[in-house]
Amino acid sequence: MEIADARVASIHYTLTGDDGQVIDKSPEAQPLQYFHGAGNIVPGLEKALAGKQPGDTLKVDVKPEDAYGVRNEQLVQVVPRTAFQGVDKVEPGMQFQARSERGPMLVTVVEAGDEQVKIDANHPLAGRNLHFDVKVADVREASEEEKQEGRVKA
Repeated sequence: MEIADARVASIHYTLTGDDGQVIDKSPEAQPLQYFHGAGNIVPGLEKALAGKQPGDTLKVDVKPEDAYGVRNEQLVQVVPRTAFQGVDKVEPGMQFQARSERGPMLVTVVEAGDEQVKIDANHPLAGRNLHFDVKVADVREASEEEKQEGRVKA
């Protein structure tokens, strides 16, 4: 069976950056399962996996536009330290859930001062080329519930 919309694919993957450093990797005994065609993985990888079958291996280079997008410097802002009430220590690299007019978003602290904190709401991998080394482990038909929800049921 090949990977197609409304099917569940299981893949082993290693994700590296341009420098060859491993960014993420599926656990050896637990491939990543995803519902194909619902945008549950980056578009460039999903497109490359269409039509593949169990046992197939592939290397996929995904540009930022087909992954987490290009960096948007307007998403880097300085906010008052008081926005972090109840947090004793705010340090670079920490991530927080923030509310925006578009709903909840994850922000990363870039710089932390006594009065102001610089945050970045870009995805941590925005603006980066992603290199996937993938092996398709399994493909199956999705259940009716999975089809309705557009995601794999645990």
